[in-house]
Amino acid sequence: MADAVTGAGRDRFLADAAARGLQVDVVERPAAKSLEEAAGILGITPADIVKSLVVKHKDGSFLFALIPGDRQISWPKLRSLVGVNKLSLPPADVALDATGYERGTITPLGSTNSWPVYADATITGRRISMGAGAHGYSAFVDADALTGALGAVVADISDPA
Repeated sequence: MADAVTGAGRDRFLADAAARGLQVDVVERPAAKSLEEAAGILGITPADIVKSLVVKHKDGSFLFALIPGDRQISWPKLRSLVGVNKLSLPPADVALDATGYERGTITPLGSTNSWPVYADATITGRRISMGAGAHGYSAFVDADALTGALGAVVADISDPA
């Protein structure tokens, strides 16, 4: 996609962070074949990388779920919190249409649509890494500042992987 080549996704990410008064540090890194490899490259643990998952609601809308890299989304917990009986991970092309970001670069910051954000409680109280809107880049941010700036619902929405 053009965003990966032009940096437009990273630019959207940075502009949104700045508009929210959020301090982010973006670092360039080599491609990684796994979350564990990315953590090693960044010198952090997999738990410190937060995955931004795009989740499709049964009504056709979406939400973001922020889950630490060493955990997995808990569908029963998230469905209960959202108050629905069906949520799913959409195919990559649907996630791209919903956010303007390719898988591996997805972040609520700079998304082309402002979807609700649900953050797992285990990410709070520390500095985390997350996608920065373009392949080959990671962002570091204070998790509490991030969840506050996004108006995220912080709750127990994950299980150990």
